[in-house]
Amino acid sequence: MNRETPSARSASTRADYLEIRQITLIGSVINALLALAKIVGGVLTGSQALVADGIHSLSDLATDILVIVAARQGSQAADRQHPYGHGRIQTAASMLLALSLAFIAAGLAWDAVERLRHPGTLLHPGLSAMAIAALSILLKEALYQYTIRVAQRLESGLLRANAWHHRSDALSSLIVVAGIAGVMVGFDRADAIATIVVTVMIAQVAYSIGREALAELIDTAADPDLVDQIHRYIQTVPGVLDAHELRTRRMGSDVLADVHLRVDPHISVSEGHRIGDEVIGLLKAELPRLSDVIVHIDPEDDRQWNSSDTLPLRPELESAVNAILQLHGIAETGNDGGPTLVLHYLGGELVAELTLALPLDGAIEEFRQLTKAIEAEIIDGTPVTTVNIKAYMGATLRRSTPN
Repeated sequence: MNRETPSARSASTRADYLEIRQITLIGSVINALLALAKIVGGVLTGSQALVADGIHSLSDLATDILVIVAARQGSQAADRQHPYGHGRIQTAASMLLALSLAFIAAGLAWDAVERLRHPGTLLHPGLSAMAIAALSILLKEALYQYTIRVAQRLESGLLRANAWHHRSDALSSLIVVAGIAGVMVGFDRADAIATIVVTVMIAQVAYSIGREALAELIDTAADPDLVDQIHRYIQTVPGVLDAHELRTRRMGSDVLADVHLRVDPHISVSEGHRIGDEVIGLLKAELPRLSDVIVHIDPEDDRQWNSSDTLPLRPELESAVNAILQLHGIAETGNDGGPTLVLHYLGGELVAELTLALPLDGAIEEFRQLTKAIEAEIIDGTPVTTVNIKAYMGATLRRSTPN
């Protein structure tokens, strides 16, 4: 199974950043040229809507710069101050972009309304302004198609937001064309009305981007389809009885998850840990967006059983059990080759498994009587509710390690 190592993950993130930078640089050059052409053309031809559209393109240029900076910072590996990585830098940048677009839309709308209130300030653009707007439609729609494909492949919310900046600019230019055409056929208010329509579109884009960024900042869960996939993959791992309390959150283009896994309560700690590792490896291999998974191993469904929080830990119990063993001339637990004590905290109760050595003289019946007495004393003298005493004989066999 191909499982991504931290170094491979870092290399992948770096490659994503380089691709984001390349496509954004192309967009920034186009946005700079379009902004200049629209603003200058709008002033010379008398089109307020074209000037507004030029400012929109100028905001796209600022967006491009912010995308490059945020993507570069977000691609950095996790460090001591940022143990979960820097993905939220992209989220914060998306929020800033949304706010900037909202303010720009409000300013342009205010100016357009003022011109509608004072007809003498209305502008009368012509065919040259329409040609500039038409060129903008073609270039920005092509740029949107290119950018959105890369954003979907890299699953980058920041790049997706920037793609919609391009699409909104193309749509706003379409409205500008309609407004200029209206003025040319004698409807003087058409350009100002087109400006207001453009600002409404800009505001809608700002709301969409801001809502998505805010959802991530407040740790909204990943989409339900991904959550269902996580559940399905977990259930395929041998040893997992069920998975519950699965929580997910997004960080940039990545998803973080933590989950409780119920396993057989009588397996060893190391086996439970191994099952958890298998779950983590499988999820990261099959779901590339899942950059970090934390598993909690449960011996029972902790949503249903009483808590064992009030039961004592091993040192207190082991001390009480050893005192009972010493009364019967048996060595303490915890020593090499001596008795072993395994504790199970299940259903709000405490179960003890005690392993003792069989007597060398073969006095099996006396040994049975001894174990019964020990069981009774442990139950009477400790919070243990059930005692299972096992016997062993001889040395433990170990697999030899080849030289």
